[in-house]
Amino acid sequence: MITKEAIALAYKEIQDEICQALEKLDGSARFEEELWEREGGGGGRTRIIQNGQILEKGGVNFSSVYGKLPEAIKKSFAVEEDDFFATGVSIVIHPNNPLVPIIHMNIRYFELNDQIRWFGGGIDLTPHYVDEEDASYFHQQLKDVCDRHDATFYEKFKNWADDYFYIRHRQETRGIGGVFYDKLNTEKTGMSMEDIFAFSCDLGRTFAPTYTALVEKNRHKDFTDQQKNWQLIRRGRYVEFNLVWDSGTKFGLETNGRIESILMSLPAQANWVYDYRPEEGSEEAKTLALLRKGINWI
Repeated sequence: MITKEAIALAYKEIQDEICQALEKLDGSARFEEELWEREGGGGGRTRIIQNGQILEKGGVNFSSVYGKLPEAIKKSFAVEEDDFFATGVSIVIHPNNPLVPIIHMNIRYFELNDQIRWFGGGIDLTPHYVDEEDASYFHQQLKDVCDRHDATFYEKFKNWADDYFYIRHRQETRGIGGVFYDKLNTEKTGMSMEDIFAFSCDLGRTFAPTYTALVEKNRHKDFTDQQKNWQLIRRGRYVEFNLVWDSGTKFGLETNGRIESILMSLPAQANWVYDYRPEEGSEEAKTLALLRKGINWI
C-alpha cells in the first residue's frame, strides 16, 4: 500500500523538477524558498519567483500538514473523524506579457484513515487573449496524460473543470479550463490507490513541458498598452475567483494554513474598471465570448 510519506516525497520531487524547469524557461529570475511550520502539525516549502524576463510573479508550493480538522471542514466532508493528513503541490504563474497565459496546477492527497483517503487536483489555463490553437494544444496534452491511465478521465475531468473554474457572479469561466478532479479513490474509479497516485504524478509532470511550449510560442510577441490594461482587468477576474469560490483557498484559511502561501496565487497587480465593456468585434470581446462552458477545444 502506498504510504502518505511516499506520496509527500514524490510531490516534493515534482516541486523541485518544476522549479528547475521554470527557472530555465525564464532565464534570469530564481525562486526564493521559505520553509514554514504549521501550528497544529506539519509545514511546507513556499517558493516564489518574481520580476523575471517572463514570469512577473509565480509560486510553486509544497505542503505536508496534519492535525485536527475544524468542525466546518468535518461537516463539509461529511466525516466524523478529525485527525487528518494532507499533502500537495500548488502552482500559479502570472507572466509579464499579456499574450502569455496564466497557468495553475494543483495535485494533492488527503487522508483520514486507511478507508477514507483520496487524490485531487488539476491543471487549467487562463489566457488573457484566447488563442484557439494554443487552447487545442493545451487540451490535447491533458487528454494524452488522461488517456494513458483511463480513457474516460479526460471528458469527465474536462467537464468538471468547466464547472469548477466558473466565476458564477460574472457568468463566465476563468479561462479555457483544463482538467479538474477531486476525492478520487478505489471505490470511485475501480483503480488501485497506487494507480491513481501514478496518474497524479504523471499529470504533475505534464505541467512543465506544456507550459514551456506555450511560453516559447508567445514570449517574444509585442503588445500594446491596451493589451496590458486588458491583462490587468483579466487578473482582477482571477482574483475574484480565488477569493470567492476557490475551495483550496477556503481549506487553507479554515485549517489555519500559512496565509502568504495561500494567497501566493494572487498577481502582483490587477485592475477593476467599473462596468467595463470591450468594443464590439475587438479581440477582447472575442475572448469574452469564448469564456463559457462546454467548448470542445480538441
